Amino acid sequence: MIIEGMRLKDFRNYENLDISFSEGINIFYGDNAQGKTNLLEAIFLASTTKSPRGSKEREMIRLGCEEAHIRLYMTKQDVGHKIDMHLKKNNPKGAAIDGIRIKKSTELYGMLHVISFSPEDLHVIKMGPSERRRFMDMELCQLDRIYTSNLQSYNRVVFQRNNLLKQLGYDKSLEGTLEVWNEQLIGFGSEIIKTRKRFIEELLPILEKKHEGISGGKEKLEIRYVPNVTPENFREKLNENLEREIFLKQTLYGPHKDDLGFFINGDAVRVYGSQGQQRSAALSLKLAEIELVKRKINDRPVLLLDDVLSELDRKRSLSLFKEIQDVQTFLTCTGLEEFIEKERESKKVFHVAAGKIIDS
Repeated sequence: MIIEGMRLKDFRNYENLDISFSEGINIFYGDNAQGKTNLLEAIFLASTTKSPRGSKEREMIRLGCEEAHIRLYMTKQDVGHKIDMHLKKNNPKGAAIDGIRIKKSTELYGMLHVISFSPEDLHVIKMGPSERRRFMDMELCQLDRIYTSNLQSYNRVVFQRNNLLKQLGYDKSLEGTLEVWNEQLIGFGSEIIKTRKRFIEELLPILEKKHEGISGGKEKLEIRYVPNVTPENFREKLNENLEREIFLKQTLYGPHKDDLGFFINGDAVRVYGSQGQQRSAALSLKLAEIELVKRKINDRPVLLLDDVLSELDRKRSLSLFKEIQDVQTFLTCTGLEEFIEKERESKKVFHVAAGKIIDS
């Protein structure tokens, strides 16, 4: 899959933009706060209906405007497609594929598969569990629509169950309705756990190989799925801890509490790894993700690299470029280094300044 071009209207700091891209690497350079990351956000939003920053619709509309529009032109398996995303300040966003409006965001997943890599991803190893769950969810939602549906349903159940737990604190007569939510929680949650487990099992051998290359064969990197509960003990955990959940007014058990563990030569990277090892592990994880997606979709994803080169040394940067030779890439940076210029012939370089882009 390839993104041919994009049009923006009143998105972030772009009043009007009509731009065409290379099938290889697209480099956007310039000072900070000029609009480089906004371009990647527009691509990610048109692909997933979500902002990688977690921004709300009204925050992405240009100051002083009531709405914004993104149009993305792409080719998938030699067939051209058009994705439209319409943002309004006081209404939900709308999306269309080839001029046909979609009713659910899940209809867009998989149409254009993007993998985003930012400085925040480099810290995923040492940050909290929520960042590692987000890594799993963002990838699995693009790969598996059933997973997306289960995750959305599960999150709704957790929200409703938490409301009920708050009410049980002063009205015990409602306890009989808890079993209805428990059944749904266990049902959707168990499917999420099984899918995450399979995903990590498939990712592990690829991750080990990628990290072996980055470390020169000196380190073995492992990833372990750490579920908060299993499908087998889920109900038991809920029954045993009901009073505690009522006291704390929240659901304490389920895949919304899952985590991932990373180990180099048997030692926990988050605890014992150096900063260099943590960054190498995060880079290996992203490279393994790219490779797994290629195998799963039998196509090439689109890679978004947002200012990650400033966080990687030359050796790790070269390892990254070596692995993405056949992937269309959108890269932002503050300046152009010589090795970037020499990496591939199939590239375009753009200078970004104050919401304006000049093809260099």
